[in-house]
Amino acid sequence: MIPSILPTYNRAPLTFVSGEGSWLVEADGRRFLDLGAGIAVNALGHAHPALVKALNAQASALWHVSNLYNIPAQQRLADALVDKTFADTVFFTNSGTEACELAVKMARKYWYEKGEDRTEIITFTGSFHGRSSAGIAAAGSEKMTKGFGPLLPGFTHLEFGDHDALTAAASDKIAAIMVEPVQGEGGIRPLPDACLKGLRDLCDQHGILMILDEVQCGMGRTGKLFAHEWAGVSPDIMMVAKGIGGGFPLGAVLATEGAASGMTAGTHGSTYGGNPLACAVGTAVMDIVGDEAFLSDVNRKAGLLRQKLEGLVAAYPDVFEEVRGSGLMLGLKCKVANSDVVSAGFAQSILTVPAADNVVRLLPALNISDGDIAEAVDRLDLAARQLQGENA
Repeated sequence: MIPSILPTYNRAPLTFVSGEGSWLVEADGRRFLDLGAGIAVNALGHAHPALVKALNAQASALWHVSNLYNIPAQQRLADALVDKTFADTVFFTNSGTEACELAVKMARKYWYEKGEDRTEIITFTGSFHGRSSAGIAAAGSEKMTKGFGPLLPGFTHLEFGDHDALTAAASDKIAAIMVEPVQGEGGIRPLPDACLKGLRDLCDQHGILMILDEVQCGMGRTGKLFAHEWAGVSPDIMMVAKGIGGGFPLGAVLATEGAASGMTAGTHGSTYGGNPLACAVGTAVMDIVGDEAFLSDVNRKAGLLRQKLEGLVAAYPDVFEEVRGSGLMLGLKCKVANSDVVSAGFAQSILTVPAADNVVRLLPALNISDGDIAEAVDRLDLAARQLQGENA
């Protein structure tokens, strides 16, 4: 008999009932150090006082009102995002997947309104853009698409890092190029700054729209508010979610006035997107994460964690191969099965997240304390020691 919850997840035998900061409490009372943060969602950890206060204040006033009316909480968050980014306009969604759907629509509508037959979007192997029809078609991998045909057409898939193939594919027939500045699900693979600059130049050369998926790598995760800022470039359209809500479902599409010009009244909508509860929490997140002093401290903590992880790789060469990533979006490339590393972590009451390319992701809360960083590496050390002994 099928369980009451559709069995699309291979769930770990853990049930968390409460959390505070970088710690989660299991139903049996055990405390786990959380280096997954809900897969880069809990940007400020669990039950952050400012987010709890914002949510409770809004919940006592107004939960939901249709987008047929003005929503002050939504306007405040949109203004904050426009003020801090390249964007001129924002549409709020409930998730990164929904943001992908709109980004694809926006790019194609832009060219339709210009009277040009440009619908093809270039994407890259190893990418992840959600699990909707547009998201899986954009990723293109068999793992994502098998059994779900016919797929949404109009995507050209290129090998990640193949500059020659990209140059050959780019033309004045391409509508957009969509890429993650740091691939998350694909194995914590950053796009070098020089490549991101080159991609922007290529888009400009052919009039192609640049769509950046910063669902996982955005909102301070790399030590800048958004990862593309390291390269000194700006996209035309950007997808945001995960960390922006700090644990409350929230996503957004940010765009320039030009890129968004085709999205007029009636072209898109969302019942829950931009609801007062989500936007109140999102504004509280922005107030903290958008601060330069906060981001500077993220960079400091990232350097501390990375240095300790490099030592871990050196100490356990039969378990780990390298550290990769940017900021507090780090990965341990493993020599043993990454699932074994995750499981060994469970035994040491520490949570990590697997990814492709046999990588274990470390995505802690951006405000993780120095003491918790030290404790995390100590627990990873114990897990690695166990695995090295098993493989000796």
